[in-house]
Amino acid sequence: MRMSKGVEWALHTLLNLHMTGGGPVGNAQLAAVHGLSSTYLNKQLQALVKAGLLTSVPGARGGFQLARPLDRITLLDVVEAIEGDARIFHCAEIRCCGRVGEIAPTPTEPCPVKMAMVRAEDAWRQALAGQTLAEVHAELERRPEVTGAVRTALS
Repeated sequence: MRMSKGVEWALHTLLNLHMTGGGPVGNAQLAAVHGLSSTYLNKQLQALVKAGLLTSVPGARGGFQLARPLDRITLLDVVEAIEGDARIFHCAEIRCCGRVGEIAPTPTEPCPVKMAMVRAEDAWRQALAGQTLAEVHAELERRPEVTGAVRTALS
C-alpha cells in the first residue's frame, strides 16, 4: 500500500497553518508555499474540514485555519481524513480455494494470515495515533531555517 501524496500535503499544510499564528490563509497561498497544485490541495483541505481538523472561513479575507491545536491532531487523524479509515488488508479466504480448499477441511478458526495482518495494521494505526502534530512541529522548530522559510513564504 502506498499513501497518496495528499497525506504529505495535508500534514505540511496543517503545520504551515500553525506557523502563521492562527489567521485564515487562502488555498492559493498555501499551495504556493511548496509549489503545489491549488486544485489538488483544495481537495485535501476540504477533506480536512470535513474531518474537523480545519475550518473554512468565507470571504475576501477568508481561507483555512486550524480547527484545534496541534497537540489534539494525530498523524492518524490526518491519514484517515485523507485516505479514509478502511482496512488496508482484505482477506479473500484463499486458504479455502483451489486444490487446498477441495481437500482440506473447512476451517473453523480465523485465518492466521488475516490475523497477522490485522495485528500489524493495528500496531501501525496505534503508532500514528500516538504521535501528534505538536511533536512533529517541535522537531521542525529545531530547524529554524526551515520554519523561517515557511513563515516568510506565508507572510
